[in-house]
Amino acid sequence: MDIDRRTLLKVGGTTLVSGLLAGCSAPDAESTAKDVSAEAAVAAEWNVLRARLHDAFALGVAGEFDAGTTVAEDTFARFEQATGEWGAHEKLEGTSETHYEEFEEAVGQLKTRLREENTEEMSVELGLGNEHLREAQVQLVGERNVRALDLQLLGTRLENAAMVAAAGNLSGARTIATRALSAFEDGDLRDALESANEETYGAFEHAAKTMVRAAKNGKADVVANQSNDAVTAAVSGSYGLGTENVGGAGHIAVMQAQAFDANALASLGGPSASFAHAATLNGYRIRAADCTRLVARGETKRAAKVAEDIFADFEASDAHEALEEGDEDAYEGFESGLEALTTASESGDGTAVEEAVSKVDTNLRAGIETLGTGVQPAILQAGFFRARFADALERHKRGESDAAATVAQSLFARFEKNELDMHETLEGTSEQLYDRFEHEHLKEGLIPALKGNGSGASAHFEGAMQALLDFETKAASASVVAGAEASFMAGRAFDAAVVAKLGDAKRANAIVEATFAHFESGAGGYHEALEHADTDRYESFEAALGNVGGADDTYAKAVEFGHEAVESVSAVVTNTGGDFGGAAATIVQDSFSQFERSEVHESLESGDKNAYESFEAKLTAYADALDSGEDVDSANDAFATAALRAEFAVVGELDKAPVGEAKKESGEESKTKLKGGPNVQKGVPDAADHVIDVKAVSFDPEKLRIETGDTVAWKHVGGEAHTVTAREESLPEGASYWASGGFDSEKKAVSGWDAGKGAVQSGQSYVHTFETKGTFEYYCIPHEAAGMTGTIVVE
Repeated sequence: MDIDRRTLLKVGGTTLVSGLLAGCSAPDAESTAKDVSAEAAVAAEWNVLRARLHDAFALGVAGEFDAGTTVAEDTFARFEQATGEWGAHEKLEGTSETHYEEFEEAVGQLKTRLREENTEEMSVELGLGNEHLREAQVQLVGERNVRALDLQLLGTRLENAAMVAAAGNLSGARTIATRALSAFEDGDLRDALESANEETYGAFEHAAKTMVRAAKNGKADVVANQSNDAVTAAVSGSYGLGTENVGGAGHIAVMQAQAFDANALASLGGPSASFAHAATLNGYRIRAADCTRLVARGETKRAAKVAEDIFADFEASDAHEALEEGDEDAYEGFESGLEALTTASESGDGTAVEEAVSKVDTNLRAGIETLGTGVQPAILQAGFFRARFADALERHKRGESDAAATVAQSLFARFEKNELDMHETLEGTSEQLYDRFEHEHLKEGLIPALKGNGSGASAHFEGAMQALLDFETKAASASVVAGAEASFMAGRAFDAAVVAKLGDAKRANAIVEATFAHFESGAGGYHEALEHADTDRYESFEAALGNVGGADDTYAKAVEFGHEAVESVSAVVTNTGGDFGGAAATIVQDSFSQFERSEVHESLESGDKNAYESFEAKLTAYADALDSGEDVDSANDAFATAALRAEFAVVGELDKAPVGEAKKESGEESKTKLKGGPNVQKGVPDAADHVIDVKAVSFDPEKLRIETGDTVAWKHVGGEAHTVTAREESLPEGASYWASGGFDSEKKAVSGWDAGKGAVQSGQSYVHTFETKGTFEYYCIPHEAAGMTGTIVVE
């Protein structure tokens, strides 16, 4: 397909694209379905890819653009990794280079359009990707067999509506179901199914229409039940349209697509209990940091009690078991750090206290990284920073400007180190917020002010904290922000206790009042989230905070409020449903039930006993993982591999399944053909100031801001071989050209790749030092069409 065709589709609008989405073509001249075996398994695997395109699109329609982008990227990555003669990648390239190239471009463009939240062009790219895979299927197994796969695909598209409905988006579910129903009614597939099996035709159409009505009426349970009926009818009807091999392999592919739906649904959930535990650990970090100040002011007994109380709280909390199970080294390091902190506080050894606080913090951060997902660790780090800035502001107001400067400079250094990924997440979320925080208020505001006469320092403290709160609310949901702000508010209560202990009860009360006012003003959505989640907890939370002010024993009341803060996060998380693991597990369990009653069950069991048992075992393990929320991705991967083997086992061609040794050999052969060249080396050098992960189809972070003279290492962490290739036309004035392979021009880098040079492969990294200021654009030559581009800003 040339560029004119793509342009025509974009101009042609919905009518033309919807025809492509139906997966229909002119009637073929086949009198009967083509008899195929291993080809049926490959065509079925291509149907999984078609389903994944629809998954990404459906998530975009539902407004879940980030999740859709992730699905599109994962689809491309899995396709790239599907090596072997009978793998989806090599067989598509061998069947039609045009379809292969256009499919890859469509997936990359779909990812881009999802990022742009451009639903109209998302539809175009979905149509193109779907069309090219379908046409390749026709070349491989014939039109009649592909009609069977089309019907199964419509079943998975209706499953998407159930997935979105389970996440609470009934409007999106209605749109998705309506599109699938229209694709069925407007194409020749409807007539073909009605002619082949009128009963199945009726069952499928009834289920689809009922789903549309149920979504309109807000009945998610009906949508789910009818989607099961639609998938059952689609699978049953497919046997009347194509051969038994295509129907059987296709059914296994449907189950694989349903498994991916479940994973997507699980990713849509709010924070899980693990996040609540991570927020608890974040609170301990803030409390431990107070020991440094207390010891410095001679309050050694209070500092020791703080450490002891953290230990006691941890032993009694749910976070204890979560950390021990999640990261035993961090668990042991945290507890031993607390013991050292208690001992050092009692002896009044300030240096030992700082070392112990550092050890506690390091291990708690490791725990937060283990228990948190996505942006959660970065958001909790923002809450930690806000608490520490607030503490430093108190010191500044009390005339302890040197101590305040030390805290500010320490936080700046930790920010630059990208602890808990906050630096990169903040910059990626909003460059404006990034500049406000790092440049306006911290680097060019607060630190110089504290080094001078202190003028304007308070305003910059407040500005930095507000920028971080704005970051929290922009990057995360209210339930995640609640975890960060609970840590912050508990930290402020303990600050009040420290100030009271140092003899300033009036200031302690002012801190509590300011903290209360912050909560009443919304606290980034925390106030509303808690009030909505649990009215009783909301009231006890406010009462406990109020009790801190004016108390005879401010510290004891701060401890009580700290407990309320922990419970408040649990209440918010519980109310948002945690993750959708239960609903996702139900999708897989229903798929299993359909399998037990289906034709393919017997075919697989008789085809290969081991493949059958592995398939069922991996499916069961995946459902359990979804239910527990643990190791979901790895369980999904394991099931996808078992399903691929099952597709080949069903058609009697297990020896051709592109998994196991065949995949390994193909990867090794590919590696021997490619060379890196200058500055491509094994591992990552210690001298690297920044590391960019080179994933299957993306650079992470996609945009990086560095200083002149910094060295960047691009580390291969996923997918096939990549390149790191600068765009010559956008090089800043005076900058030399750079690319993996050591080429001195972009033209030579492109031709070098064609000759197998400049590759960055597994276990390797490309390293470059930037000596010129400016913005540098770069890309991966083989994956540019998939949107694999990046930017380095050198300041």
